[in-house]
Amino acid sequence: MPRGRYSFHDTHDHTPIGTEHFHCATGPSGWRYTAQTTTPTGDHAGSVDLTIDDLGRPIRLELHASAWRVRAAALDGVTWVRTDPTGEHAQEGNASAHAFTGASPAFLIATARLLRLAPGGPSTRVRLVSFQPPVLAPLTVDQSWSLITRTAHSTDSGSLPVDNFLVVDLATGEQHDVHIAGDVVLTAPGIELEDLETPPSTFS
Repeated sequence: MPRGRYSFHDTHDHTPIGTEHFHCATGPSGWRYTAQTTTPTGDHAGSVDLTIDDLGRPIRLELHASAWRVRAAALDGVTWVRTDPTGEHAQEGNASAHAFTGASPAFLIATARLLRLAPGGPSTRVRLVSFQPPVLAPLTVDQSWSLITRTAHSTDSGSLPVDNFLVVDLATGEQHDVHIAGDVVLTAPGIELEDLETPPSTFS
């Protein structure tokens, strides 16, 4: 069960944004990721709890940030409830999308699992609903994912494949690389893996 810490920084000037202390695990029915996020000064900033099934579909998502809360799942596309800081005005939403995305590296792993791309194969378009801190307002985004290379790396526990994805924002044309090993993001824009206590898990 991988456990570790990611750091977040601004992609323009590399200003530290915060950290995410996580652990995740694969199982016979899917994969679960839980994490606590903190500010650069160490104050609590929120949490992430994401469960996907064996096909990569989000069966449960709960996010907290700055007193905002989102609960969501794949239902008639994707469906969510977003609660304001006072707890008085919950808002329901639904979109014809495949899954969710946001600031956490968990969403990159979940999207890669959902798409199951072949190295060197064609790109695949995916529609996601994004929830970004601090207010977790929903935003529908369209992306294109390609698996450029899959490289085997030797570890103490055997060979570990590292996937290099090219992700393109179809609204802006902005593109970036994402490197994933099993269920751990090695590098992505604004994300660095700072500490990993146990090796990544591999999906069957």
